[in-house]
Amino acid sequence: MKKLLLINGQDYFERAQGRLNEAMSKHIGDFTAQEFEIKHTSISEGYKIHEEIEKFKWADVIIIQTPIYWFSLPGVLKKYIDDVFIPDIFFGKSKGFGQGGKFNGKKYMLSVTWGASESAFNGTEGDFLEGLSEDQVLFPVHKTFEYCGLNRLPTFSIYSSMKLHELDPYITKIQHHLQKHLIQSGESI
Repeated sequence: MKKLLLINGQDYFERAQGRLNEAMSKHIGDFTAQEFEIKHTSISEGYKIHEEIEKFKWADVIIIQTPIYWFSLPGVLKKYIDDVFIPDIFFGKSKGFGQGGKFNGKKYMLSVTWGASESAFNGTEGDFLEGLSEDQVLFPVHKTFEYCGLNRLPTFSIYSSMKLHELDPYITKIQHHLQKHLIQSGESI
């Protein structure tokens, strides 16, 4: 059975208490449980660095469920990466920059919640995000995982998350996304 590490990168704020990311983590875990053996990490509950390293070594696929704060990862998730992605375990020296990743053959997927609306992305250069897509905004995040040798699966996004009234349409969308890119696609794993 394939192995999945599911990380909830939510940080608690009064205005963003994490219910959406907790619900998405639960739905992703429930939907993939037939196909994957799953280990979970909820960063806000704390973690032990050695255990997290072992989870990454164990996993075939890592899914990061996280909100995007200020166009990047929450501070607790960034600290987790700083703590866990240790040199000589996650990456090493190489002849070419960014080619020393130690987790080659493993996949990762970002499942993110944005405060921004979907229309904020892929616009024109005159727009606030200067025509960038979600993945272009998340370029440094993707490069962090790729630096460690992990291969990207398509990103899943929930937009206008602070105004979200109904989760069911996104549950259906994440199920289709996971079915297409994770479960059905044997070449993806």
